[in-house]
Amino acid sequence: MITHNELRLLPWSGPEGKPCYLSTDDADGYLSRLADSTEAVQLGLADELLEHAPEVLGDGTAELAELRLLAASLTGALRDVLRVAISRGHRLSVPGLGTGEEDNEGPCLPAAAFG
Repeated sequence: MITHNELRLLPWSGPEGKPCYLSTDDADGYLSRLADSTEAVQLGLADELLEHAPEVLGDGTAELAELRLLAASLTGALRDVLRVAISRGHRLSVPGLGTGEEDNEGPCLPAAAFG
């Protein structure tokens, strides 16, 4: 049986917003590289938004529509960054796996992270 620690949470959603997972031993395979590239783009966009946010928020003349757009963009970026963090957290080596030790359940993540 494959566990969540053996699956890679991909940085995009499937139909109806459900999470997509990849099961592979090949970290250099096409889908793994595509996921790495997508994660890098998502993190870069989040960084740019974070740099831009103080400008908009500090502008006393910013219109409501501009503030709503910023909030929506930051919400999407936060969702992407959280998905990347969860995915990378799952791929960290977990002490005790394969050694017979009892404490090998892996990182504790909210159940909502798995859809």
